Amino acid sequence: MPRDLPLANGHMLVNFDAQYNLRDIYWPHVGERNQTQGHVNHTGVWVDGSFAWFDSDVWQRELRYDEDTLVSSVTLTSDALQLTIACHDTVDFDRDLFIRRLEVTNRADRPREVRLFFHHDWHLGESEGANTVLYTPELQALLAYKDRWYLLVGGLVGDSAATAGGPRESRQADEGVHAWATGYKDINGQQGTWRDAEDGELGRNPIAQGSVDSCAQFSLGSLAPLSSRVCYQWLAAGANYAAVRKLSELVRERGPESFIRRTHDYWHLWVNTKPLTMADLPESLVDLYKRSLLIMRTQIDDDGAIIAATDGDVWTFARDSYAYMWPRDGALVATALSHSGYGEITGAFFDFCANVITPDGYLLHKFTPAGALGSSWHPWIDTNGQPMLPIQEDETALVVYALWQHYKLFREVEFIRPLYLPLVKRAADFMARFREPHTGLPAPSWDLWEERHGIHAYTVAAVYAGLAAAANFARLFGETERADVYDKAATEIQAAARTHMWSEQAGRFVRMINVGADGAIMPDMTLDSSLTGLYQFGMFSADCDEIRKTMDAIQERLVVKTSVGGVARYENDYYHQVSHDIQNVAGNPWFICVCWLAEYFISRAQTEDELHQALAPLQWVGDHALPSGVLAEQVDPYTDAPLSVSPLTWSHAEYVAAVRWYVGKHRRLEEHTPTSAPFGHV
Repeated sequence: MPRDLPLANGHMLVNFDAQYNLRDIYWPHVGERNQTQGHVNHTGVWVDGSFAWFDSDVWQRELRYDEDTLVSSVTLTSDALQLTIACHDTVDFDRDLFIRRLEVTNRADRPREVRLFFHHDWHLGESEGANTVLYTPELQALLAYKDRWYLLVGGLVGDSAATAGGPRESRQADEGVHAWATGYKDINGQQGTWRDAEDGELGRNPIAQGSVDSCAQFSLGSLAPLSSRVCYQWLAAGANYAAVRKLSELVRERGPESFIRRTHDYWHLWVNTKPLTMADLPESLVDLYKRSLLIMRTQIDDDGAIIAATDGDVWTFARDSYAYMWPRDGALVATALSHSGYGEITGAFFDFCANVITPDGYLLHKFTPAGALGSSWHPWIDTNGQPMLPIQEDETALVVYALWQHYKLFREVEFIRPLYLPLVKRAADFMARFREPHTGLPAPSWDLWEERHGIHAYTVAAVYAGLAAAANFARLFGETERADVYDKAATEIQAAARTHMWSEQAGRFVRMINVGADGAIMPDMTLDSSLTGLYQFGMFSADCDEIRKTMDAIQERLVVKTSVGGVARYENDYYHQVSHDIQNVAGNPWFICVCWLAEYFISRAQTEDELHQALAPLQWVGDHALPSGVLAEQVDPYTDAPLSVSPLTWSHAEYVAAVRWYVGKHRRLEEHTPTSAPFGHV
């Protein structure tokens, strides 16, 4: 089930799903470790003998955020139960503290007793074994722990006086968990303590160890007709008991509402602190731009890893996840953030890359948030048993390209200086020598889709941009001879791309070639939306005839011809494939591919009317986002349902980038200085 409403602070991240189940609790890194491993953590309500979990069909749900914040705004309404529950959830912007505020309103014409239940399916350290969960009377809370992972479930119930803040002694609040259950799941047919809650009573077992879960009950008492009461429930994370006890006591002392309010104010300031001149974009697209910035921030660990996605359902189905730092995704996210003014965030990403790049100058497939090498399916030998590099060279190239974009915007020489030797020069030297001998193109590597090995057009364009960026850096540091080497390699690659990757017969560029031992060229004629990289990274102008013809083919054959619309990755895309009607549905529509089409219209525009061609694909993105503003990787071409992971950080980054392209081009057209170069490239 797609994730919705990610909330994070750079150390701790939680995700809900579309039915408002809490699913993922990552700590101490964003993307590592998932302390519930994507399993459902139920929340439910008992009212006068009737019980319903929040994912029950009795509820109508509206899942959104408070405007310009990372505080959720969720409304649950049930005519059958005659209840309305207004929910606000957040991860404190500074402390590793997840706080939920649930205001329950009795819509019946008689007083009724109400109880709330919060279940957690513990997989501490991403394993269901050797967990312990217990009730601690000292804190009137539940505590789950294993090794260095401690998570404390606390809370309180109160009326309006309890929510107003102020001194603890002046608040009318009933502190602590009222009843609890600890027990076993996933062994001997046991489903877990959430089943214990469905009669409105919990067994109060004090401790359980092994494969365990827990459930906390808070009693709101008898609610008069049309009256409300508030329950706060929090989750404190720490490396030991003392740490979580201190956090929980701090929440009790200051009041949980104060943490929600300060986090609301922080993120509202964060997303509005950079100047926003949004040209003539509709307000809804501006709102999605700001929401995308916030969602991108949730997927970034404070130690520098920009995570592709934290949707734990992928783990359930594939036994692995997207919760890694892919250098390509990270570089494109960093570029979008830099151009949006958030260079202080992207700086840590470049430090991360400098720390993990190999001595030979290339970045491997992907990395964990802590900087370890991630799992991979790229082999280290070819089909003949000969050694080959298990890389996607665009990942190395785009990091250097993104760093140059960062420098051009912020001119931080002191920041660049320690990165120049280990990251820029090392990577550029590798790119300059890692060449296919017959063509002069970059040597074969894995494509950006991680599916095929060869010389991919997108990679060629990225390497061109990376070498051009490295040449600019070399000149800044007075190494003109080295800059000439990088420039020469980039120019040769550009010429070779036109010679070997253009097909006169097809009248467009090809997505990939392989070169035989005798120099024979074997083209892959599959039409691929990533051919947009040939102009995106400045290797060819969007106005040139070859790019125009290539983009015409993409619009003719990759635009999805259903009521959903959108743009497919490539012809007969098999990943999560829904339809084999390739003539009408070349593949599922991807948000990034739609944004690439918008960027093409923006790049070519010489008048405002031409620029407005980009509004349709941008509006498509807005129309197919979840109500919260979350963008998945792709959507079903018939039902519009999110497919694969949700949110995908790259989807939000491409939307932000497209908006920046649009705004920049609009400004230049007003100034009568049109140019096709996106972002003012190298």
